[in-house]
Order: sequence, then C-alpha cells, then structure tokens
Amino acid sequence: MLSQLVLGTSNTLYLGDMLFYAIVFIILMWLIKIFAWGPVTKMMKERADRIANDIDSAKKSREDAAKLAEQREAALKNSHAEASTIVSNAKDNGNKQRDQIVTSAQEEVQTLKQNAQTSIEQERKDALKGAQDDVASLSIEIASKIIQKELNAQDQKQLIDSYIEGLGKQNESR
Repeated sequence: MLSQLVLGTSNTLYLGDMLFYAIVFIILMWLIKIFAWGPVTKMMKERADRIANDIDSAKKSREDAAKLAEQREAALKNSHAEASTIVSNAKDNGNKQRDQIVTSAQEEVQTLKQNAQTSIEQERKDALKGAQDDVASLSIEIASKIIQKELNAQDQKQLIDSYIEGLGKQNESR
C-alpha cells in the first residue's frame, strides 16, 4: 500500500507487498509478545493466583468460623451442664444442712424437754418432801402442845390457826 501511494499504481496486490505485510505483522506480534503479552499474562496470572488465594482464604475462614461456632456451642452446652451440676449440688447440700439443723434442733428440744421434766420432777419431790417435813414438824408440835395441855375446842382451833400461819410464813421466807 505504501508502494502504491508512492508509485501511484493500481489496487492490485503484489507478492512483495504481501511479504512486507507479513514481516511487519510478525514483528508487531513479536513486539506485542515481548512488551505487552508477557506483562498482561503475568498480571492475569497474578490476579488469578490472588483470586484463588482469596477463595482459599475465604474457605479457610469459613471453616474456622464453623469450628469456632461448634466450639462455642460445645462450651455453652458444657457450661449449662456445669451450671445444672452446681445447682443440683447446692440443693443437695442445702437439703443436707437443713436436715442436720432440723435433727440437731429436735435433739436439743428433746434434751431440754427431758431436763425440764427431770427438773420439774425433782422440784415436785422437793416440794412434797418439804410439805411432809412441815406436816411432820407441825404434827409433832401440835402433839407436844396437846400433850402439855389439854385444850378445849376453842383453844384447839386457835392453836391450829396459829400453826398454819406460822407454816405460811415459813413458806414465804423460802
């Protein structure tokens, strides 16, 4: 084509022109391969590698997240089981302590009740003994007074009243 412009020839194609075009085309392809194709393919390969790495990284992250979720779920179940065990143990310990306290209180009440009954029985015996002693001494005094002097009904009544008053004063002084 260049030769046609320069020479002003017709539109027919010549073998020399074809050879020239083929050589120029090969040189252009070789230059494209050296300067453009290599960097473009290198860039495309790097991009493909980066995309593959990103996909692998995302897959690994997804797997790690799934593992972490499973671990958290297992830990949560384990913590629920531990909490249930702790609550159960606390209830058992509370029931045992309650039973011990109730048993101890019942034993203490029984002991206090027995001590009170023993004390009441002893005080009753002491009161009976004191009353018997008072009645015996009163009887002895009355008998000795009667023996010393024979009394009429009026004197006998006064004597008994005076001894009863004396007995009341003795009980008040205790």
